[in-house]
Amino acid sequence: MVMDHEKQRARYLAGAEGAPPVPPPGGYRGARRQQGPAGPVQPPQGAPPYGQPQYGMPQPPAGLATATTDAEKKPANALGWISLSASVLFAVILLVTLLAGGTDILYGVTMLALQLVVVAVTIAALFSARGRMLGAIALIVAVLFNVATVGGMSALQTSASGNYEGVKTDEQKHEEAYPAIKGTDPQQTLSQQSLEEVRAQAEELFADIRARLTEEFGYTWVEVGEEDLRPERNGYGGESMLVEYTSKGWATKEPIQDYSRKLEVMAAIDEVVLDHGLWDLYAFNDPSVSGMDPTVISKLYGSDDPRTQDTWEYYTENYPDPLRFYANIHDLSHDPDGGFRTAREAQQARSGEPLEGLQLFVIASGVLSEADRAEFEKKLEEYPGFD
Repeated sequence: MVMDHEKQRARYLAGAEGAPPVPPPGGYRGARRQQGPAGPVQPPQGAPPYGQPQYGMPQPPAGLATATTDAEKKPANALGWISLSASVLFAVILLVTLLAGGTDILYGVTMLALQLVVVAVTIAALFSARGRMLGAIALIVAVLFNVATVGGMSALQTSASGNYEGVKTDEQKHEEAYPAIKGTDPQQTLSQQSLEEVRAQAEELFADIRARLTEEFGYTWVEVGEEDLRPERNGYGGESMLVEYTSKGWATKEPIQDYSRKLEVMAAIDEVVLDHGLWDLYAFNDPSVSGMDPTVISKLYGSDDPRTQDTWEYYTENYPDPLRFYANIHDLSHDPDGGFRTAREAQQARSGEPLEGLQLFVIASGVLSEADRAEFEKKLEEYPGFD
């Protein structure tokens, strides 16, 4: 029996060097069999129940985990909703004011006070655990839409459109509507040529000059540019009922480069303008006539000597009426560096006019259309003492 038992032990121990010894027959005293895989696993003797703190392990403060879980489950408090609602409502007010053009309202004391209230409520929400999320959203809205950003957009819009109505007094608005021009006697405007009369005289003048120069020199003509009517400012921040008239122009298709020929052309034009009631032609480009500094003349006309100038500019008017007549000659034969040709080519691209030759046009400032005369006189009655 002893031998069989020893053999049996030897069989278990063979090839198990370093392994723990096998339990004695029958197992250790007090040992319990482990239940099947489906049975519950029992904690060791003396161990606390699952979920209870164990000895030697740091544990969170009592109630922290439970409080955190409860806070996550609870909805945002009223302070968060108030901050978000206030921020969105204030943004809507700003945008409506922007669309209405109320730049002065945006920078008023009321808007600044409302902005401070929104900021205060938003900051309070950020310090609240349950209102922090909505407070952050309210902060983003406030950063995008506030007095500074929306007010800046409104100021740009007002500047681009010229609409400053909201910041002007009734007196200023009244002055802006003045129909005449400050410093000009309205009665002079009424007594001088109308827009329609200036236009008619310019067309007659051009026709007679073209006929004269064609007959004497054989020039042919092309119409250049378009008629332009630009509203005149009234000197009080608004627009008057008067306009500046710029006529269509006429130009010769042929160049005029000979000095003697230029003089002959201008002499013929001078005779025609005198027949139309204008004064003698006046040469801006001639230092002996204009009296301008030769350096200035050289910058304007390419030289201070009319014989080598690239441009001649002659002028006359029918004062006290508003018509002003110009006759210019462009000459590419006096262009040593090619700069004048470049400038003329750019002008030709804009207007289609010939590069060189004679050009005729008329300008009249502060003229009133006959169609506006009755309204002009009626409005003047609202401005006694204005000039």
